[in-house]
Amino acid sequence: MRFQIVDAFTDQVFGGNPAGVVFIPDGRDFPDDETMRKTAAELRYSETAFLKRLDDDAKTGKKVFHTRYFTSAAEVDLCGHATIGSSYALLHDGIINAGDTVTFKTLAGPIDIIVNEDSVLMDMGDPVSYGPLESGGAVDLYHILELEAHGQDLCTGDGQTRIVPEMVSTGLIDIMTPVKNIEELEKIKPDFPALSELSERYEVVGAHAFTLDAEDGLIHARNFAPLYDIDEEAATGTSNGALAYCLYTHGVIETDKIYTVVQGEKMGRPSKISFQITLENGKPKVRVGGKAAVLAEGEIWI
Repeated sequence: MRFQIVDAFTDQVFGGNPAGVVFIPDGRDFPDDETMRKTAAELRYSETAFLKRLDDDAKTGKKVFHTRYFTSAAEVDLCGHATIGSSYALLHDGIINAGDTVTFKTLAGPIDIIVNEDSVLMDMGDPVSYGPLESGGAVDLYHILELEAHGQDLCTGDGQTRIVPEMVSTGLIDIMTPVKNIEELEKIKPDFPALSELSERYEVVGAHAFTLDAEDGLIHARNFAPLYDIDEEAATGTSNGALAYCLYTHGVIETDKIYTVVQGEKMGRPSKISFQITLENGKPKVRVGGKAAVLAEGEIWI
C-alpha cells in the first residue's frame, strides 16, 4: 500500500500538523483494525487516515472515498488535519483536481471537501453542544492544566461575554477551555494522566484551550488529548470546528466571515487553521480549512 506524510495547516514542510495517509489499492478492502492501528503506531504521527476509493456519486458526479482514521491507540470517528492532509495527498497524486468537491464517508458521517488551488475547506459534522462542565469539573480541569480556575471564563477581553468550559462536537467531542490571555495559555502544563481520567469521565477526546486576548488579534489555541496518546497536537481541525460553534453560540463571531486560529506554537510547529460559520436553512454549518504540504511518500509492505 502506498502512503504519504503530509503536513496540514501549513504551506511549508516541517510546519503544521503531520498526518499519515495510506491508500487502499483498488479491489482491496481495508486491513483488519489491529493492522491499521499498528500501521498508525509505526508511522508515529497522531493520526493516520486510510482511504478507499468508492464509486462516484451517481447524482452529483463527486468522487467518493471511504475514510477511516487511527491513532496509535484506537480508531477515531474523524480527524480534521488528517482530512486536510488526505485531500492534499489526493491532489498531489492527481486523483482529484483543484475545483473539485469530494466526499469522505467517515464514522462521523459524510464530509464534503472543497478543493481550491491553494487551500482546502471541509464541511464538519453537525455542531452539537453537550453543555458546560459542572463547576467542580471545570475547577478540576483548570487545576489539571496547572492554572487557577478563577477568572479564566472571561475570554473575550472586554469582560462582557462569559464562556466557561463546554463540551462541543463537530464530529468529536472536546472540552472548549477558555483562558484569559496568551500568557495563561503558554503557562499550561497538563497532568496528562489526570487529564486522561477526566476525559474518560466525560467521554470526550480531550481539552481545547484557547484565548481571544492576544496582541495580534487572532485566536490562539492549544490542544491536549492524552487519552488517545496525543499529549499535545499542533493543529486540530475538529476541535477548532467545535470552537467556531462555541464562539458563534456565545455571539463572539459572525456568520460568513473567515477567522484564523494559531496553534502549535509551543511545539515549534506553528499552524494556521481557518474556520467559517454559514447558515443553511437557518441552521449553522461549520467549515474548517487551510493549506498543506507533502513531506514524503513510499510503500508499506503489508
